[in-house]
Amino acid sequence: MSFIRPHPDRTVATAGITPAPTDFEHPPADPVPWAMRWLDEAMRLPTPNPNSLYLATTSADGRPSVRTVLLRSFDVHGAVFFTNRQSDKGQALQATHRAALLMHWDHLDRQLRIEGAVTHTTEAESDAYFAQRPRDSQLNAWASDQSRPVSGMAAMRERQQQAHARFEGQPVPRPPHWGGYRIALERVEFWQGDPYRFHDRVVYARTGAGWTATRLMP
Repeated sequence: MSFIRPHPDRTVATAGITPAPTDFEHPPADPVPWAMRWLDEAMRLPTPNPNSLYLATTSADGRPSVRTVLLRSFDVHGAVFFTNRQSDKGQALQATHRAALLMHWDHLDRQLRIEGAVTHTTEAESDAYFAQRPRDSQLNAWASDQSRPVSGMAAMRERQQQAHARFEGQPVPRPPHWGGYRIALERVEFWQGDPYRFHDRVVYARTGAGWTATRLMP
């Protein structure tokens, strides 16, 4: 698995580079290369975290929730992010095994939406991503019981110091409760904005081994 990172030369908007046009009247048969091209162009934007996405889930009792995470990989098998699996989002995903995501790039006036079933990444994929994180981020994954109540910063710092002491002088292993999720590409929508709200929209739905593309009104 190769991991998504912002391009070192993120000057698309400021340099006046025009992203490759898309023919919404004649969309390609396969949305994956199209999505990958949009992602590649977005990763060059001069904005922080162009790989950020809004992740929407529902709890076991139907309560919706949304938060921001970072897209770390994308291919024909789905969109991947990593997190503490004991967090609120982890519990929601465990309950329903489904999610929706939205990536929005103001500079390009584009949105990419994905809906699908959610599975864990492999242990090897989670290990590989965790191994390349900064050491402090690795330690903080051990220190934080994500989404759980805490009395204040002092208690958090104490947990952080305990993690530093525990792994002093040795590599930090991946916590067993930390890993990746992959959202399958069951439904993929491309949205290109129009200044007068006459947006271009095409949605793809998975049909067996292929795709059905449908134009949507703004």
